[in-house]
Amino acid sequence: MCALLEREEARYAAEHPTSRALYESGDHLFGRVPMTWMNKWSGGFPLGFAGAFGAEVTDLDGHVLVDFALGDTGAMAGHSPDALREALMQRVGVLGGVTTMMPTEDGVWVANELSRRFGMARWSFSLSATDANRWLLRLARLATNRPKILVFSYSYHGSVDETFVVATPDGRPRSRPGNVAPAVDPTTTTRVVEFNDLDALAAALSHRDVACVLMEPAMTNIGIVLPDDGYLAAVRAVCDDTDTLLVFDETHTFSAGPGGATTFYGVVPDAVTIGKSLGGGVPCGAYGLSEELAERVLGRVGDGADIVDVGGVGGTLAGNALSLAAMRAVLSEVLTDEAFSAMITLATQFAGDLERAFVDYDLPWSVSQLGARCEYRFSRPAPRSGGAAAAASDAALEAYLHLHALNRGVMITPFHNMALMCPATTASHVAAHDRVFREALEDLRA
Repeated sequence: MCALLEREEARYAAEHPTSRALYESGDHLFGRVPMTWMNKWSGGFPLGFAGAFGAEVTDLDGHVLVDFALGDTGAMAGHSPDALREALMQRVGVLGGVTTMMPTEDGVWVANELSRRFGMARWSFSLSATDANRWLLRLARLATNRPKILVFSYSYHGSVDETFVVATPDGRPRSRPGNVAPAVDPTTTTRVVEFNDLDALAAALSHRDVACVLMEPAMTNIGIVLPDDGYLAAVRAVCDDTDTLLVFDETHTFSAGPGGATTFYGVVPDAVTIGKSLGGGVPCGAYGLSEELAERVLGRVGDGADIVDVGGVGGTLAGNALSLAAMRAVLSEVLTDEAFSAMITLATQFAGDLERAFVDYDLPWSVSQLGARCEYRFSRPAPRSGGAAAAASDAALEAYLHLHALNRGVMITPFHNMALMCPATTASHVAAHDRVFREALEDLRA
């Protein structure tokens, strides 16, 4: 295994000298990259980016790669789709103006469309799902007058301080490994249980001090962990029994379909957060409230809560004209109901290819699919909780598989073994992954 990884690292270094030079020139960049997470790529240095269209990206050394990472969901609409380019040019080049703190017609249209898709009555906008989650947690505490939140072990909701907490094997909370200098120990603000453990959830909510359960309807940042049959409906019932709000973070689970996992699973939360993909890569996010929750929040404003100025909810760039124009273009012309059907069909092909490879090479691995998103894990059956998924990771094996594919023109997300389909993905792209994946397995078997 070590020899194979070293072989791929040597090939990567030899074939990407311009990317390496860019990295080495970044003396005044923290970590030598614009964002520290860009160091996650295998190979010792990240690829330098030149351009991208559709489902393909070109690096600085001229290599054209099939892109299944798609900006870790930010480019789920594909790179620079025509409708997005035209909308941005219209907003900036014809109408003029990017941010003014003034409402636009696009904002009304996007809110109406998100209500159609996710069923939430009132919407507000942010620049990321992190901000949407952070602001919504404040509103949940305001509405319920409760101090705590609950998340699931190894969930991920952006860089929200309170969510970096995991459960130990015996069920106790602790700060997530790697958590960078938290201002407050998250175990003092947050309860945590394993996904798919209904008894643990009921026990945690029985204290009646939790304002809301913040969850992905299916976990996606520790592999894809799908809900057991009936689990989400049971979560809804436990929340109702304990007067706890239920919030679905649809940032990644939007892959399930036009209305995300909310519509796919048919369980209605009290609020929804979402980001990344809505604007085709233009920074944006949103949160939606049920009519009842919106009225509860507004009913508390008279108690002195400031939701229009400096109370901790909102930002001057949120809901800007450019982001809203991008969201309208993407939702109306790119990530349409019809587009999801084709994306999901290709993801089903991708997952089937993986499953056949596992059988052919006698590997105890599994693949999970959530609409247009697939991910494999080095365990079988597929993990049912975040803790189990974390235990099934293998950093060296992941690095080898990712780098082997990258050296042969196929890119999957660097953070885990995830592949996402966009409207521009083709059956040939999926077949390319199957070919190089089997080559990698053949080398492992040799």
